[in-house]
Amino acid sequence: MTNLAWNVERVLPSAIADLHRLISIPSISSMPEHDADVAACADAVSGLFRDLGASEVKLLDGGGKPAVWANFPGPEGTPTVLLYAHYDVQPTGDTDAWTSPAFEPTERDGRLYARGSADDKGGVALHVAALRVFDGKPPVGVKVFIEGEEEVGSPSMPTLLDRYRDELAADVYVVADSVNWEVGKPSLTTSLRGVADCQVTVSTLAEGLHSGQFGGVVPDALTALCRLLATLHDDAGNVAIEGLVTGTAPDLDYPEDRLLEETGLLEGVSQIGDGSVVERMWFKPAASVLAIDATPVAKASNTLIPSARAKVSVRLVPGQDPAAAAKALEEHLRRNAPWGAHVDVVAGQCGAPGRITLEGERAEAAKTAFREAFGVDAVEIGCGGSIPIVAEFADRNPDALVLVTAVTDPNSRMHGIDESLDLGDFAKAALAETLLLNNLAG
Repeated sequence: MTNLAWNVERVLPSAIADLHRLISIPSISSMPEHDADVAACADAVSGLFRDLGASEVKLLDGGGKPAVWANFPGPEGTPTVLLYAHYDVQPTGDTDAWTSPAFEPTERDGRLYARGSADDKGGVALHVAALRVFDGKPPVGVKVFIEGEEEVGSPSMPTLLDRYRDELAADVYVVADSVNWEVGKPSLTTSLRGVADCQVTVSTLAEGLHSGQFGGVVPDALTALCRLLATLHDDAGNVAIEGLVTGTAPDLDYPEDRLLEETGLLEGVSQIGDGSVVERMWFKPAASVLAIDATPVAKASNTLIPSARAKVSVRLVPGQDPAAAAKALEEHLRRNAPWGAHVDVVAGQCGAPGRITLEGERAEAAKTAFREAFGVDAVEIGCGGSIPIVAEFADRNPDALVLVTAVTDPNSRMHGIDESLDLGDFAKAALAETLLLNNLAG
């Protein structure tokens, strides 16, 4: 075992203990009732880097949730590496469905279960572990940027990047917020889908009417909304919104049995869309209906509903302009409303897709680090989800290398029930990041 590997083993217990403490803070950025928890988590993260001996730690204000920034200057002439993660988390969903309480970290069979264990407080703990290996004196310059509103689309990010240009400048960016190919096999993400979403309200009546008296004569808004939402896809399940870009997928096999295991697709339910699994997940747009507001079943009456609302999200492939996609989505919804129903569209989150090229000496230093830590080469993958900061870093720093790494695996159930982190892979990821910092110093 090398000295660096031994030192990673040495710091892992304290890094996991730090992760436990962060997890116990329910920093749900989408729920105002948890604003105090978000602030408390930002303070806790700040304290971790302050205790590591950062020359400066401060909260960056972009008008939204606080972002933590810390600086660890390196030897003169060495590159600067910015380590990114986020401390905010998704809501828990049905708390009764969790095997153990969502904010009480619990270890079972080599995995750590809790909301945020994988996405992305595990990423925060990863950076803490790597810096602790070097006793807070890394062989390169290191800046740490821990965001507090990634789970709500990073609305303050453009302001943060403009306002703190110098603090966020770097030669290499490490974004620890993607997913590994599988347990024991790391990935480096080279493409990410973007997102455009909206709220669409369909109205057909000035007020509710007796369904027995006027049903069959005038349309109710919920039926009209359902028919409108059905136009988002063709019969095969391909997105039917005109003007969206489709990309070219790499020749990478995603086994069907693995897909079934990871998704829990029910027996008899077919997949949607045309093309390979990789193409559909990473290089074709995807449209989803995330929520519908209407009368709950428990309160239903024989009334024709006058108005109903839904949230629609579209994932965008590299090469797609998100503003153009948002416009295409709005035009589709207005154009396809049945029976002359009135449609109101309110634009929501809009994030750019990204593509990353892993070329040059620094990229090779990263590949070598992951090969040594995991014992296998990292798989270059796409990501069906969105990480808005990746495109922002790449666009604003064209000469920098952006590395999108992970502590999660396909079984981590990010955003879902029983989210978890494989502790063995966490240890390997910590070693990989430590080796990366060391390799970049050379």
